Amino acid sequence: MCRLFGLHAGSQPVRATFWLLDAPDSLADQSRREPDGAGIGTFDADGSAHVAKQPLAAWEDHAFAREARVLKSTTFLAHVRYASTGAHTMVNTHPFEQDGRLFAHNGTFADLERLDHRLAEFGVADLVQGQTDSERLFALITAESRRADGNIGKGITQAISWIATELPVFSLNFILTTATELWAVRYPDTHELHILERLPARPDEAVPLDARSTRIRAHSKDLSPSGHVLIATEPMDDNQGWSPLDAGALVHVSPDLGVTTSYPFPEAPNHPLSLSDLSPSAAASQKP
Repeated sequence: MCRLFGLHAGSQPVRATFWLLDAPDSLADQSRREPDGAGIGTFDADGSAHVAKQPLAAWEDHAFAREARVLKSTTFLAHVRYASTGAHTMVNTHPFEQDGRLFAHNGTFADLERLDHRLAEFGVADLVQGQTDSERLFALITAESRRADGNIGKGITQAISWIATELPVFSLNFILTTATELWAVRYPDTHELHILERLPARPDEAVPLDARSTRIRAHSKDLSPSGHVLIATEPMDDNQGWSPLDAGALVHVSPDLGVTTSYPFPEAPNHPLSLSDLSPSAAASQKP
């Protein structure tokens, strides 16, 4: 299953160090469970997006994902991909960038031809450079956000609601970031997504951020005294503040780290998919 990690550090850029394959697995386990791509997205001082990513396969050198990468940003987005749709190529590797925003997805859905027609109707088919359902989902959100005069929340609501109504859906979990804001969706209840709000600590209590999952690790001394918000596929440390998002949740983290949660989507997709409905490769990519 793909791994998502989003970090909003507030208004001041901070340094954070990332490893994208930090699990202490045996080589035998790694040979069966290596991902199909990995990437990190950040924003520079003027708000421009930057993505470092690499398609990975079991026979390739994984130095990109195993080596530590020190980056500076106000928001960070990391993704480790297990492919359900599309080849192991750079263009299919997350995060994706559109309109100065970054996006990463964990899930899969079907009838991409119909979605392609929808994107063509909106005049945004050229946003899709690869073969993934994820990039198409992002393109629909981008199109709907443009139609809503740049309101990303409305764009997400319209895009997810249309897909939930019209297309077969297994999971649409994702994180979307700008330089100043973060959005996350858990829809429907197929895969989990977790949130942690860390309040500012007193100087004598401050400890560096050291968040680890089975695939992604983030470390930051800069974040030891300041508040920040984390969203991830799974809890990444023993902090008791981690909580799972409810199914159907749309989370927005504002520039001042205010967190709001709404439930604007249909209660369930009209055409839900199960693992048995997916191709063998897609089903394998969606298992925990």
